[in-house]
Amino acid sequence: MKKILIVEDDVTIAELQRDYLEINGFSVDIQHQGDEGLKQAKEENYDLIILDVMLPELDGFEICKQIRRDMDIPILMISAKKEDVDKIRGLGLGADDYMTKPFSPSELVARVKAHLARYDRLSGNRNHEKDEIKIRGLSIDKISRRVHMNEKEIILTTKEFDLLTLLASNPNRVFTKEELFDKVWGMDSFGDISTVTVHIRRIREKIELEPSKPQYIHTIWGVGYRFEV
Repeated sequence: MKKILIVEDDVTIAELQRDYLEINGFSVDIQHQGDEGLKQAKEENYDLIILDVMLPELDGFEICKQIRRDMDIPILMISAKKEDVDKIRGLGLGADDYMTKPFSPSELVARVKAHLARYDRLSGNRNHEKDEIKIRGLSIDKISRRVHMNEKEIILTTKEFDLLTLLASNPNRVFTKEELFDKVWGMDSFGDISTVTVHIRRIREKIELEPSKPQYIHTIWGVGYRFEV
């Protein structure tokens, strides 16, 4: 059963949406405050989030931004605002859809089903494609946790492998050192983000033909690092 979180401060609207979704076979949770909605979205394993824009404590735009930073699940934003600028902003922050009130509950259910079906198709393809990453002679096998360069195995430490895999799985995206440290070492880890620089240097020494002129992991001065494809 697919699990959905509704973050909506209007109790009547939230309960109506929940009732229609449950009739159609979904499991639904509701949060009425933005900060609590964000917390629950991060703590629970949801398949889709229905997110109102105007919320107490934390608005839907900021919630969408933070969820998209950590998770890749469908987000359907809802607002009474009909201005194009709000729709553009929501979609620009990573929302998959934007609905303006009022709308019929049946339309909401139809859109939820469509986004979940689309996500399942894409996820199925990604799961098959991304078990192994191959880029210009570099091969990263996520299942066996082995790395090869031009068919020669490269021995990496656990953190080196995790760091390389994170970067290679998100080609052309710029990560700050803080983001890399949080994602690979964990926000509660003790240490200094300078360890990211050290690990990047070690990875380059192992996979780059000329570590001083890297082809894979590029330094974006003043920002962080990007894996080039």
